[in-house]
Amino acid sequence: MNTQQSVTTTPSRECLSGAKATIPLIIGAIPFGIIFGTLAEPSGLSALGALAMSFIVYAGASQFIALGMLSAGAAIPVIIVTTFIVNLRHMLYAANMVPKVRHLSLRWRAVMAFGLTDETFAAVSNRYLNSTNTEYAHWYYLGSFLAMYSNWVFCTAIGITLGELFPNMTQWGLDFAMSVTFIGMVMPYLKTRPMWAAVIVAGFIAIATYNMPHKLGLMVAAFMGVCVGISLQLLLNRHVKKNTGVDSDE
Repeated sequence: MNTQQSVTTTPSRECLSGAKATIPLIIGAIPFGIIFGTLAEPSGLSALGALAMSFIVYAGASQFIALGMLSAGAAIPVIIVTTFIVNLRHMLYAANMVPKVRHLSLRWRAVMAFGLTDETFAAVSNRYLNSTNTEYAHWYYLGSFLAMYSNWVFCTAIGITLGELFPNMTQWGLDFAMSVTFIGMVMPYLKTRPMWAAVIVAGFIAIATYNMPHKLGLMVAAFMGVCVGISLQLLLNRHVKKNTGVDSDE
């Protein structure tokens, strides 16, 4: 049995399996990458800057937020703080991954930290849950990360090229796709009361603070949404523990 596992499970096989498992998620991300590249230059970001952002930042939601705020003339510190708050969800992903990767070297963990996205986390979580053999699971992670990363950068380049070939694409209403993108990202997570509370509170506060200078309202809305969601989740967990004597992981 051990011999068979050593033959069928290798770093290269795991890497390829991780890439294959991420293909459906890649297909869904393709239009978003192209739209980002298309809207970058009209929003005030150069072609090189757009590519550098996809190479270095590699965070689809945050890149769209930064692009929208840049177009609206928001100050750089405000953009940085807002995207930081939006990306706080990655701390939850990382906390979930710690027990699975703490045995790896710092170099491996650094690479995995950079490649931690919603899509890769979903694909790798299934890998860890559905298999007891996790010897090369970090190679599976690497395959998923490289597949998604190369797709995002490539689609950004396609979008930039299309934007240069069709300068009037900004009049096609593609900027509305950013709103649709975020709705599509959020909807699958609206399964619990804390999630709904966070979205509703953030939405109302964003509308109420729309006229704040430098788009500060977005930062306030995101921060308050996160606080309300976490607070409600803690209250629910405490209620469950009080009634059952068991901690809730929900």
